[in-house]
Amino acid sequence: MFNFKIALLLGIVLVFGSSELQAAAAPAPAASTSTDAAEAPAKPELLVQGGLLGAISSSIDDVQQKLDLNENLVDAWRLRADRAADEVGRLVNQPSDRSTWSVVGDFLMLSGVWIGAFIVLTLAAGLFAKRLNRHRLLVTRQRSQSLLGYLLPYTLPALICLPLTLYASHFLQASVGRALALCFAYATSSGIVSTSVLLCLVVMFNVGHKRPAVQIIRRHCPRPLFLIGFLAALSDALTSPQIARQLGGNITSSIAVFTGLFASVIFGLLVIRLRRPVAHLIRNRPLAQRLKQPALQESLRIFSGLWYWPILLMVLVSAINLIGVGEDNQKALRCALLTTVLLIATVFLSTVFQHLFKSRSAQALQRSSAYKERFLSLLHALLRIVMAIAFIEILGRIWGLSLFEFAQRNTVGRAISDSLSSIGLIFLVTWLLWVVLDTAIQEALKPPVSKRGARQPSTRVKTILPLLRNAIKIVLVVICAITTMANLGINVGPLLAGAGVVGLAIGFGSQQLVQDVITGLFIIIEDTLSVGDWVVLDSGHAGTVEGLTIRTLRLRDGKGFVHSVPFGQIKAVTNQSRQFAYAFFSVQFTYDTDVDKAVELIREAGRSISEDPFLKYNLQGSLDVFGVDKMDLNGVVLTAQFRTVSGGQYAVNRAFNQRLKKLVDNSPWVHFAQTYPQQVLLPKRNAQEDEPEHHDTPGVLLPDQPRPQ
Repeated sequence: MFNFKIALLLGIVLVFGSSELQAAAAPAPAASTSTDAAEAPAKPELLVQGGLLGAISSSIDDVQQKLDLNENLVDAWRLRADRAADEVGRLVNQPSDRSTWSVVGDFLMLSGVWIGAFIVLTLAAGLFAKRLNRHRLLVTRQRSQSLLGYLLPYTLPALICLPLTLYASHFLQASVGRALALCFAYATSSGIVSTSVLLCLVVMFNVGHKRPAVQIIRRHCPRPLFLIGFLAALSDALTSPQIARQLGGNITSSIAVFTGLFASVIFGLLVIRLRRPVAHLIRNRPLAQRLKQPALQESLRIFSGLWYWPILLMVLVSAINLIGVGEDNQKALRCALLTTVLLIATVFLSTVFQHLFKSRSAQALQRSSAYKERFLSLLHALLRIVMAIAFIEILGRIWGLSLFEFAQRNTVGRAISDSLSSIGLIFLVTWLLWVVLDTAIQEALKPPVSKRGARQPSTRVKTILPLLRNAIKIVLVVICAITTMANLGINVGPLLAGAGVVGLAIGFGSQQLVQDVITGLFIIIEDTLSVGDWVVLDSGHAGTVEGLTIRTLRLRDGKGFVHSVPFGQIKAVTNQSRQFAYAFFSVQFTYDTDVDKAVELIREAGRSISEDPFLKYNLQGSLDVFGVDKMDLNGVVLTAQFRTVSGGQYAVNRAFNQRLKKLVDNSPWVHFAQTYPQQVLLPKRNAQEDEPEHHDTPGVLLPDQPRPQ
């Protein structure tokens, strides 16, 4: 529907230049002689400059110079008003055998006859309807009771009162009062009958989920429907020859026009107010029917959203027909009817195409063909645009215009059609490029679902492709906007020059920004880091890469804090999430430990990790024991390592330490080394003062050794 609205707006713009087509098709005047025709130079064809905007401007200016419908319409209504005033003066000053009171008496008498008969018949029919509703066949049937409630108390009395009033008018002389009374009796009867009949039709839908909509319509409709029927019948009665002869043709026609316009406005407002309840009545069907006939249900759903447009169009045409003086009524009504039929046919054809392409799109989706789905959507959109253009062309031919002839035979039309064709081709090419590239990027980012063991998209692809997609979108939008402005007649040269100067100034003023962008571009291209990697930067920041923009790197550290680091500040990156890692173990034992036993315990701890159902998926090989790595004052150092997946070394390290601690605690031959305190140097004593009993006591004593006696 959105494409229809755009096409309609373009059609209205093109219609502005229809007078040029009529001028081009009109024959040349025959008053000029052959000598003058030979001497006069051929008039050059008008050149339209400024693209589409210039062509539209030239067309509007030409239409404003040649079109004077407003002045003609105002003059015609001024003449009609003057004649109606003269008729009123003659009607007031006309000598008559009867007095004014007798004329008023005729009006009151006939009006009293109609009102009295209607009241009596309404009361009698109402009592009869109540008695019928108590019957056992109607007690449980609410729709039948509602139908009787409208037909008996209102429809039948109104139908009986009008002939009774006409019969009573034969006993009175012809006068203005009698004519007005008959007009009002006819209009009132018509309003009551039309209202009751329409409400009876609405009551027929009072079932199931349609009841709320029916209640809304029954609550809001009676008074506007009566007023519409009353005004329409009054307008029809005033245009009859008998009434026009007595009151005056200009008076009755003027009043008929205003009453008809008032009725059209009320009807249009009522249609707009009730568009949703009526749409609910149209599309709401039982579940079994909706499931059995999905195409019909889709058609009804779309028609329920558009049902009031043909009616509003008919109301508009009738209002224009009433305002226009001397127009062909039959032709206008015929054109309005054909327009309504065309609109309904176009809507249903669009519904059929929509249902067809929706089913094809579902099949393409099941077959995992993203390109087919996107191209089907594009084809559907193009078909809707073609349908909109065809609708505008057929609609113009119905009302006596042709956009294609206007575009072929008129200079302004050719300029507008060329500009629109260029703009449409630009949008189509841009759309096709975007569909192809965006689909390729989305397919590259999409993980495989059906194929087992298929290669998942790498983190580098996940990082680069979204940035590439945004860059392609910006480039296509900019190119499309510049070419569209050029076809519209806008000089894009100064715009491009200004953009270049501004870009150069921004480049000189933001060298750090340019440095960040270029550095980030090379970091992404070289695949130094990707989304999901754990990295350590030389600036001291460490964490998981959550996102990459064109200028900054976003990290989330171990505490959950987010750090945004510009690429220009990154000099060195330590990526701890590439391919594999090592879980390195360095264990120190005492000198009295059996080294072979210690190595065996380390291997046993490694085997338990390899057999663990949760930890074994982090390993990429068996445990490598390197043996004695070094010896120092604290003991013997043994080393080993596991090759693990990236990020799995931490869990393996913790599990290995826990298992080895338990094994060592249960072994009497293996002990963990402890760091001893700093050794103490004791001064040597004089041999004469204190002769030690044991001469082999060392001068260097450990704190835990006993002092010699």
